[in-house]
Amino acid sequence: MTKETKNPSIDRVDGRMKVTGGANYFADFELPSMAYCVLVGSEIARGTISSLDTKKAQGAPGVLGVFTHQNMPPIPGWDAPIGGQADGPPPKPKTEETYRILSSPKILFDGQPIAIVVADTYERATYAASLVKATYAKQASRTDLSKHVAEGIAPGGSGDYSRGKADAHQTAPITLEANYTIPIEVHNPMELHGILAHWTGPDKLMIYAKTQGVNATQNAMAQAFKLDPKNIHVHTEFMGGGFGMGLRTWPQETAVVAIARKIGRPLKLVMNRSQMFTLVGHRPYTVQTIRMGADQTGKLVSINHAATAETARYEDFTEATVNMTKFMYACPNVSTRYRIVRLDRSVPIWMRGPGEATGAFALESAMDEMAHKLNLDPIEFRLRNYTETDPEHNRPYSSKNLREAYEKGADAIGWNNRKPQPGSLREGNWLIGYGMSTGVFNAFRWEASARALLKADGSLTVQSAVTDIGPGTGTALTMIAHNVLGVPVEKIKVEYGDTSLPKAPSQGGSAIVSAVGSAVFDACTAIKQALIELAVKDGSSLAGRQADELTLANGILSVEKEPGKKLTVSELMQVNKLTVIDRTKESKAGPDHQKYSMYSFSVHFVQVRVNPLTGVVRVAKAVSVADSGRIISPKTAASQMIGGVAGGIGMALTEEAVIDHRFGRFVNNNFADYHVAVHADVPAIETIMIDKPDPIINPMGAKGMGEIALIGFAGAVANAVFNATGQRVRDLPITPDKVMQKLV
Repeated sequence: MTKETKNPSIDRVDGRMKVTGGANYFADFELPSMAYCVLVGSEIARGTISSLDTKKAQGAPGVLGVFTHQNMPPIPGWDAPIGGQADGPPPKPKTEETYRILSSPKILFDGQPIAIVVADTYERATYAASLVKATYAKQASRTDLSKHVAEGIAPGGSGDYSRGKADAHQTAPITLEANYTIPIEVHNPMELHGILAHWTGPDKLMIYAKTQGVNATQNAMAQAFKLDPKNIHVHTEFMGGGFGMGLRTWPQETAVVAIARKIGRPLKLVMNRSQMFTLVGHRPYTVQTIRMGADQTGKLVSINHAATAETARYEDFTEATVNMTKFMYACPNVSTRYRIVRLDRSVPIWMRGPGEATGAFALESAMDEMAHKLNLDPIEFRLRNYTETDPEHNRPYSSKNLREAYEKGADAIGWNNRKPQPGSLREGNWLIGYGMSTGVFNAFRWEASARALLKADGSLTVQSAVTDIGPGTGTALTMIAHNVLGVPVEKIKVEYGDTSLPKAPSQGGSAIVSAVGSAVFDACTAIKQALIELAVKDGSSLAGRQADELTLANGILSVEKEPGKKLTVSELMQVNKLTVIDRTKESKAGPDHQKYSMYSFSVHFVQVRVNPLTGVVRVAKAVSVADSGRIISPKTAASQMIGGVAGGIGMALTEEAVIDHRFGRFVNNNFADYHVAVHADVPAIETIMIDKPDPIINPMGAKGMGEIALIGFAGAVANAVFNATGQRVRDLPITPDKVMQKLV
């Protein structure tokens, strides 16, 4: 384990490069003879293309080709049985439909690409795409989950969960039953999605893409085109926000690769904003029911949590919506039920806080509602049902410091100012309310590899294929290397985001510092051991010393008890005629991990102001507390929590993708009408880190943080709105009309 000292804050190692324009994102790359393509989307949600006129588009200036289901180049790896995913082998169970982009005239969702127009400039491709005309044999579509909840099916491999009695809430002294709704939410990062594909040989491929995992993209393309993965080079050093959309290779990306091979030129696709709503996933519309029972002492008797979410007809998507309920609180009777409904929609994808953010809104709102019924402080209610062991798996947590998190967060927000009676606190014309909520997410440690190269000049290079999608991975890896080897931060360089580097998992699930960081730790430790072995051998000024007597800091090996005994790393390497010490290590979780439940936890506190005349809700203050093990990089960790709060405010108050179900089409598929939180919506945010190392998960003691930054926050806002007004809004977002409807 590392020492118990706090890590210093350092600036982002890539910060200057990003703000000065030195960072190249996938769309920044330009190649000789590069062509551009634009997608043409369907105008119906379900049916068949009757006719498709591409003659005008094909004759437009600069057009190199118009590709449709009539002339789409073959993709060898897609010759899988019907029912498969668009970028891989068929899932089980078999779905109702099959989606192979530009493979048939069948339309399965609005915006589905019906043509890809290729031209020598982006502007010419855009103009030519406007000339493509189609007629359709339209069929009735279903896109409204609320009308089809009863049709939900149990996804394969996702059985219902139960311990104790499933209906125990019915006989509990205090009961609650409530429904909660999460609308469709769309990732909408600043950077648009897309890909640049270049065939450098008959079976060699270079890709620049917006992907959260270059190795994952490499493998997906190798499967699609039946190539050796070694012949596919993927580069994604910088990414302008992933949020989950980059966790898979989308069909249009694979189609671009196929067309690039056909035309014999590099080909770039940059999707437009409206296509971001339909072609790269979203948080699925989900309805939930919580039935809860408690006794008069405030002890939970039973929790029943049922969730139904949308998916596509052609592909089943599932997420862990009900999982938090299984273990979060000490409760003898817990049952969960998860169902999906296949609709004429594009398939959802994991979105920051996947599943757990949706489930936490329902569970933590219900906990607040039950606390009010019991006349208990919401924190006290949670503490009365606190558990030190995981009741789902009946094993201890590797670490859990939620009690401390509750206490620190409450002090910071001024929880003692909260009034138990809703609607009783005012400042001028504003109603004031306080709310809190808990978040939790699995603390993963996946297999990863990393390389470290220490040069004789004292500089260190760290390499891994991992993509840094924005949380500051390069900065965290720099700190890990610094902590092990003592190399000054300014002399450490981290290279990442390329398949030529040691393999790494995709950046998602808050697992990269734990996984890749462990590999970096191991590689640097191996270098440290090599240095010590050289230092104590005959001929060295430190010869005869024991390894545990030596310390390494700032490029100097020394004997702690004899300050005069020193040897620089550069001198040591020169004496041994070494220009570099090079170590590559693979790292993965050990068998002890199976003995523990590993989670990161968060507690969110908010103060809201509600205008009773207009229904406007403002988050006036936010405090987020993270219990995620040792904090490796304090500055970027705080940035993660701040970003989660900003996203949580959007989730709670503004974000909702609206469909006109008559046509199955989005009506607000743009930044003007889809409202993300802006500066005016986001107050000063205080972040608090418990910063206690987890003794089990990895050698740094660090657990993930990115997901817990958002999970639970929307519930805290909803609970604060109730405390301010006495009115409970259970369907997000909490917009002024809903607040006014409750207040009137």
